[in-house]
Amino acid sequence: MKSKLKIALVHDWLTGMRGGEKVLEVLCELFPDATLFTLVHNKGSVSPAIENMKIRTSIIQHLPKSVSRYQYYLPLMPFAIERFDMREYDVIISSSHAVAKGVKVRKNAIHICYCHTPMRYIWDQYENYFGRTQSGLATRTAMSLFRRYLQKWDVKSSSRVNYFIANSKNVQERILRIYNRESEVIYPPVETSRFKISQNEGEYFLIVSALVPYKRIDIAVAAFNDMGERLVIVGVGSELEKLKKSAKPNIEFHGWASDDVISGYYSKCKSLVFPGEEDFGIVPLEAMASGKPVIAFAKGGTLETVVENRTGMFFKDQSKESLIGAVRRINMKQFDPNTIQQHALEFDRKIFKEKLKSYIESLVDKL
Repeated sequence: MKSKLKIALVHDWLTGMRGGEKVLEVLCELFPDATLFTLVHNKGSVSPAIENMKIRTSIIQHLPKSVSRYQYYLPLMPFAIERFDMREYDVIISSSHAVAKGVKVRKNAIHICYCHTPMRYIWDQYENYFGRTQSGLATRTAMSLFRRYLQKWDVKSSSRVNYFIANSKNVQERILRIYNRESEVIYPPVETSRFKISQNEGEYFLIVSALVPYKRIDIAVAAFNDMGERLVIVGVGSELEKLKKSAKPNIEFHGWASDDVISGYYSKCKSLVFPGEEDFGIVPLEAMASGKPVIAFAKGGTLETVVENRTGMFFKDQSKESLIGAVRRINMKQFDPNTIQQHALEFDRKIFKEKLKSYIESLVDKL
């Protein structure tokens, strides 16, 4: 890549290390001299590779409770992302699941977007965030007023991107359907080296997830309430207290855990339970890297990572009855941990980094 090019990275917000931040971390390693633009930065919440970047935040950073309640500023985000001055940058690489891809760049610059998904809150997952049972009247009313505006902006601003990278075939289809744009699929990174294969038959079923509505942890709680099997839930989120109240004693809530601790949970589980629809889903591959099978809802990114009867089982409906059926089927089947782990290695972080670097360089070399 030409050494004199000025590069900017753009990410929606920096408030924790989730799947999107794992992608951003690799971008920061590839381009350590780039400037990183983000709406909100909660200092210390992301990895050193990200924290050490030159980070510039938006006007939202200075609004009340912006770090903890940044989601409430969703209607302001298009305005905030467009206020970043990108005129001095030759190459802009956005990591976007909300508004990052909407930055305005100069005409002779190149904008590459790694798209985790078109903004899920206003498209496919709208009801899971703002449905009658998921949010209060004031929030529902506000979003009903702003949704159409945000959809129009989301589609219009997609034209500012020269090249889209999709994190899965699932998201590739969504980019084509919503933005009418083609994209290249590069699966996100899984740090398989963090996980050791386990021959342990397992002591419990496991969920590792943010406890938010669209993850559909409520289905798993209802299913395991009926079955009486031990279920360990690792994670925090807005649904925590609601889920605790509905859970029977066989369901345990273990809160937040570090990556090292989570690898221990994987090694001791019978199977990972993954009841939501994800754009891609890194957690199932982490479990598989530990040699553990996955019970997954048969929609979204898991269709590209879980192999029926080889690395896990699917359930077809987001209902407790369908999930119970999958748990019973997996209890009757023997899986080979080595086969499961070998499948997960195909999504290793090193492979992702090499593919991403090669693809970006092939585009930038055209400048």
